[in-house]
Amino acid sequence: MPASVSVSGLSWSTPDDAPLLTDLNLTFGPERTGIVGRNGAGKSTLLYLISGDLPPASGLVRVTGSIAMMRQEAMEQPDDIIADLFGVRPALELLDRAEAGLADADDLGDADWTLPARMEGALLRCGLSVGPKTPLATLSGGQRSRAALAALILAEPDFLLLDEPTNNLDRDGRKAVIDLLRGWTGGAIVASHDRELLEEMDAIVELTSLGATRYGGSYSNFRQRKETELDAAARDLAQAEKTRSDAARRAQQASERKARKDSAGHRARTRGDQPKILMDAAKGRAEASGGAGMRLREARREAADEAVSAARDRIEILQPLRMDIPPTGLAPGKTVLRLERVTGGHDPDHPSIRELSLTVTGPERIVIAGPNGSGKTTLLKVITGQIAPQSGLVELSVPFALLDQHVQLMDPALSLRDNFRRLNPVADIHIAHAALARFGFRAGDALRCAGELSGGERLRAGLACALGVAPPPPLLILDEPTNHLDLDGIAALEAALAAYDGAVLAISHDAAFLGSLAPDRTFDLAA
Repeated sequence: MPASVSVSGLSWSTPDDAPLLTDLNLTFGPERTGIVGRNGAGKSTLLYLISGDLPPASGLVRVTGSIAMMRQEAMEQPDDIIADLFGVRPALELLDRAEAGLADADDLGDADWTLPARMEGALLRCGLSVGPKTPLATLSGGQRSRAALAALILAEPDFLLLDEPTNNLDRDGRKAVIDLLRGWTGGAIVASHDRELLEEMDAIVELTSLGATRYGGSYSNFRQRKETELDAAARDLAQAEKTRSDAARRAQQASERKARKDSAGHRARTRGDQPKILMDAAKGRAEASGGAGMRLREARREAADEAVSAARDRIEILQPLRMDIPPTGLAPGKTVLRLERVTGGHDPDHPSIRELSLTVTGPERIVIAGPNGSGKTTLLKVITGQIAPQSGLVELSVPFALLDQHVQLMDPALSLRDNFRRLNPVADIHIAHAALARFGFRAGDALRCAGELSGGERLRAGLACALGVAPPPPLLILDEPTNHLDLDGIAALEAALAAYDGAVLAISHDAAFLGSLAPDRTFDLAA
C-alpha cells in the first residue's frame, strides 16, 4: 500500500481551551506539500499531531508508512554528539568494540558495518563534512539544522515532516534543503514561510481561522489562485451587502407608505365622513396587510443578513497589516557610516573582521553577505558599538535603529506603549498610541505585553518603537528580519521598506526578501 497521511475531523485547542485547529480533513500522498498560514494558525501544531508528539482533542490521524520529523530547534544535551542526533551512538560504539576485538558473537551479528559510510554520505548530501563524534555544541545553528536534515536522510522515512527547515540557514544551507526536496521521492510535509522553498512544492495547504484549504501547484500558483478567489469573494460580499441595503431601503419605503396611509385613515376617522363600521373594517384589513408585509420584509432582511454572513465567511476577516514610516529627511550626500581598516570580533586572538573598510552615503541599501560564521552579525555589533574594534575607525554619523530576528530592543515584561516610551523618552502617551497605531497596534493592542507577541508581531512592534517617531532614525540595520515572520508579515515589512527613505544595512539569506529590498550594493565578507 502506498505511503499516506490522513487526518479526519481533527481538532486541537491550546491549554487555555482556545480552539486552534477545528475539524480538519486532509490527505497527503507521496508528494511535497507546503503548509502556510499566519503565525499562530497552527502549522507546527499540525505537524506535531501528525508525528504523534501531540494527541488530538478529537478526530483521527492515520499514517501508512514511516515518518520522521525535523523541528525548528534541535534540542540536545551538553555532551551530545552528531551520533546522538542521528540516534545511532550505541550502534557506533558497538562497531568501536568490534574493531578493538572486544565484541562477542551476538554483538558482531548486530553490527551494521555500512553505518559510518551512510552517515558520511547523508552529512555530505547536506553540505557538512564532520565526523559522527563531533560535539553538537561546536556547530552553529545552521550546521545543526543541516545535521538534523542528514539524520532524516539516514532514517529513509516514507514521509518527511519539516518545520521551518531553512530558518537560520545561509544560502548554501537553504540550497541543501531545496536540493534534498527536489530529489525526494517520498512524501514531504513542509511548514514554512520561505517563498523560494515553497516554489518547490507540489501542493500548498493554507491554514486560516476558517480551516484548511488545499491548492495544487507551487507557491506562485497558490498566490494566483488565492488572489482570484479573494477577488470573487469580495465581489460576492459587495453584492450581498448591496442586496441587504436594497432590502433595508425597501423596508423603510414600505414603512413610510404605511405611516402615510395610517395618517390619512386617522384624518378620515376624525372627520367622520364614513360609517364607523366601514372605517373599522378598513382598519382591520390595513393592519392584517401591514402585518403580512412586515413579516415578509423581516424574512427578506434575515435572508439578506445570512447572505452577507455567508459571503464574509469566505473571507478571513483580519486587520490589514500596515507599517507606515515617516520620512527621515536623510540628504543624498550625507555620510551615514564610515569604516576604515577595521579589525575586531569576540575573540581577540582570532578576529572575524579583518582590515575591513566600508562607506555608506545617503539612503543607500547595502546587503552584508557571506556564509554562516563569516562575521556578519559581529560586524553589525562593531558598527553599533556593542563590540569595540581592536583597530581601525568606526564613524557612525546618524542615529540608527537595530532590529535582529529576536527584536532584543523590546523588553518582554513591558507593554508596547511602555516599550515605545522607554525607547523614545520625549514621547507622551498620545504620541506612543498614534505611532503604534500606524503599525497596526490600535487602542488596547498598545497595552499588550511584548513578551506575549508572536515573532511577526514582535518585529512589527520593534519597527514601531524604533521608527514610529517623526523623524525616524536615518539608518535601519536589519539582522535576518524575516526568520520569524509569516508571509503576510514579510509582505508588510517589504512594503514598509519600500516607503522608507533612509539608509538600510541588511543581513538576510532570504532571496525573495533581498529582491524586494533592491539593494544598491552587496558587501560580501567571504570575498
